[in-house]
Amino acid sequence: MSVTARQIADGLRERIRSRELAPGDRLPGEPALVREHGVAKETARRALSMLVTEGLAVRRRGSGTYVREFRPIRRTAGRRLSRDVWGAGQSIWAAEVRGRELTVTDLEVGEEPVPEEVAPLLGLPDEAAVVVRRRRYLVDGEPVQLATSYLPADLVRDSPAARAETGPGGLYARLGELGLEPAGFTEELRARMPDPSESDRLHLSEGTPVVEICRVAYTAEGRAVDVTWMLLDAGVYTLVYDVTS
Repeated sequence: MSVTARQIADGLRERIRSRELAPGDRLPGEPALVREHGVAKETARRALSMLVTEGLAVRRRGSGTYVREFRPIRRTAGRRLSRDVWGAGQSIWAAEVRGRELTVTDLEVGEEPVPEEVAPLLGLPDEAAVVVRRRRYLVDGEPVQLATSYLPADLVRDSPAARAETGPGGLYARLGELGLEPAGFTEELRARMPDPSESDRLHLSEGTPVVEICRVAYTAEGRAVDVTWMLLDAGVYTLVYDVTS
């Protein structure tokens, strides 16, 4: 009975989880897997690709495939959006990756026409303007997320919410100071493959999917005050949702 790519990947995964193969170790290459299992080169390649897609391994051009050294990020939606976080002067991100190095790069803030897909989410007319905040997040030096936020310009124009540095508590704390404190959120998720630009900005290995999240923040009166689009490297995130009845 021939060995499948899935069976080879399962064996390598178990060696990673048992620490027989430690973070940073080089995985057996395609020729070694071909000899060990008597399979075609394409089968060996698919087995290694499965581990890369799962986020357990990374490819290094011209060198091989290695056990990923990066520790996963647990993203707990309800907890990270609690007022206890940003209301106490913490940023959502800092609370989520406590004890790890967090860097924000490629920050752009400006006023633009509202995108067609964002206007209905914010309840804005097509000719309205929004303040747009674009950034890329790195954890321990590795890019893990792209994010773009859209806020009604007539609500936040010339306020700290429209500045590059929003200060303690981040954007939601500044909205609170404007009487627009977020009291509820919705998040819509979908998994997909990234386009070449997204792969480049997130330093994704070939075959690695992303998770796309669209979050809308609402005031207690039900007014949408922020739409944030996020693109996450699916290989480094564990998404946690607390649900109470």
